[in-house]
Order: sequence, then C-alpha cells, then structure tokens
Amino acid sequence: ASGPLKKECFEISPIPSGHSSSSAADALVRNSKLSAAAPEFVPGNYASFQEDVYSDGSEDYYPETSLADFVQDFVSHLNSSPGSFESEIDYITDMLNSLVTTEDILQELVELIYVQSTSIPNFAYTGARLCNHLSLHIRLSPASGNFRQLLLKRCQTEYEQREHSVRGDPETQKRFHYYVLFLGELYLNLEIKSRKETPGRANVLLGALKELLNTLFSHPEDPNLMCAVKLLKLSGSILDDTWKEKGQSDMDEIIKKIEDILLDAKCSRDVRQMLLKLVELRSSNWGRVHTASVSSDATPDNDPNYFMNEPTFYTADGTPFTAADPEYSDKYQEILDREDYFPDAYEENGNDS
Repeated sequence: ASGPLKKECFEISPIPSGHSSSSAADALVRNSKLSAAAPEFVPGNYASFQEDVYSDGSEDYYPETSLADFVQDFVSHLNSSPGSFESEIDYITDMLNSLVTTEDILQELVELIYVQSTSIPNFAYTGARLCNHLSLHIRLSPASGNFRQLLLKRCQTEYEQREHSVRGDPETQKRFHYYVLFLGELYLNLEIKSRKETPGRANVLLGALKELLNTLFSHPEDPNLMCAVKLLKLSGSILDDTWKEKGQSDMDEIIKKIEDILLDAKCSRDVRQMLLKLVELRSSNWGRVHTASVSSDATPDNDPNYFMNEPTFYTADGTPFTAADPEYSDKYQEILDREDYFPDAYEENGNDS
C-alpha cells in the first residue's frame, strides 16, 4: 500500500535576502487589529454548515473533530437540508481529504458512509450522490482499492448475506430493505469512468439488483414485496432499457414473477394494488413518451427529447417532473420524505430504547 498523503498547508514565504523587515514588521504588529484568538475564516457558502456543526454557541471556536464525528455531522446536515448538497459538498470533500490519510482511515470512511446510507430513512438518494462525488474526488487510493472499489466490496459483503437477511427478524429485514434501495440509488448515481465521453453505470450492480429482486419475490411477504415495488418504481425504466440493450428479457421475467404472485400469494390488498399498478406502469413504458428510436448517444445537449425518456415523478399536488426540472433534487427528496417505505411493517413511535 502506498504511504499516506502529505497534508497540504499554507506556508509563510521567506523574506528575500538583502531586505530589512524589522521596522515594517513592528509597525504591522502595532497597527494590526488581528488576534491569534480570532475564529477560523469560513467562506460564505459554508458558514451555515460549519457554525451548525462546530460552534458551541458561546465561543467562536471550532475544535478538532474525529472522522466519525465529522461524517455524522455532515450526514445529519445533508439529511435535514438535502438542497444544500451542491453548496456544501466541496467543503465536505476537502475536509475528508485532510482527514483520510491512511488505508485504514479510508476503510473507516467507506464503512461510515455505507452505514449511514443504509440505516437512515430516505437518505439513500443523497447517500448515493455523496458516494459518487467521493468516488471521484477522494485522493487516497491504496493498493486495497480506492473509495469506489472499497464501497462496492462492502456492498458485495451485504449482497452475499441476502438469503439470510430476507429470512431474518424484522430489524434484519428492515436493514436489508434499506440496503436494497440504496443499491438501486447507487446504480443510478454512481458514475464509472470509461473511454467514452459519457460516464457509464456499474454493471456489477445491474446483476446484483436482478438477484436481489429475485430474492425478494421468492419470499413474497408484504415488506419484501413493498421493497421490490419501491426499487422498480425507482429504477425499473433504466433496468428495463439496459437489459433490452443487452438483448436480455430480465424485466419480462420479473413481471412474470409479479403476475404469479398476484395469482397465488396471500399478500395484503394494499400490496396487491401496488403490484398491479407496477405492472400497468411497465406496460405504459414506465410512463414515458414513446419514440420510434432513442439514440444511445443522446444527451441533454443534442436531443431535445432526452428527458422525455427519463422516469417521470409527481409532486404532492400531482405536478409531473423529470430530471430536466431545475428543482429536480429538491422535488425528488420531497417524494422520499412523503412516502414511507414500509408504513405498516416498520411503524416507529419514538419509544424504542
């Protein structure tokens, strides 16, 4: 493994030889209004986040923080204010690059982000965006793997436990469902650099999502079916398109499993309705505009109908929107906040110990 990165720091430039500086320096010190006890300078975009996280409210002091504390703080901030992602992410990344200086610390960072992304309700989307950004901008890359590689290895560990998890107690199943939804978001958001100009998606996640859907449908209890429906509403159109491009009929097989469940399984009336609506959604091309052909090279810049072939979502008042909407991130987060993944199976009342 490579050695730790050197921390970048500001250094005072030496005074060129032949120049007298004592009188000038003395004058600067006498007239200066600066204080060694002054608070750290904070750029305007980050003041709110830093003050929320570090200031004790009574002193202008920003104490040193551990990696675990910093991750907990900024995840809490992003979860409560998802719209601040773009304005805060560069500062967060810079701080992490200053903290992540060894292979062990990088492993710790991956585990911390993974746990937060698979345990906080409705954080999967923001967590996946966070993982994508960090995979592109965390500098340390030891022999054991960079951030993205270590993250995918961590996801694989959980994937290999899927049969145990889906049969586990309610808490184990709940964690498994959060993991499945996070993996769906990760597939949609994680950019894999390639020789092509346009980044691709992680194919390893494509195969994993298919097997996870098979696992959920093989155990057709309501919570498992609800998780599968949520995953397909989230990523079904993209999965369908990708499998078709590969000449695979995987989505047809999944829809057939759903139809068999509707005939035989003893799921609740509400879940049955969810499954029926999902089948209808797929039969309508996932609610997208039908086109004679869609170029694989289409981009938002060269195809005016590009976003018409992306998934369509709806706000609380029924207004449709797609990724073309400038407020897409905020509106999408509102949907996640509004929809409880598992309203019946996992009702929390605040009395848990």
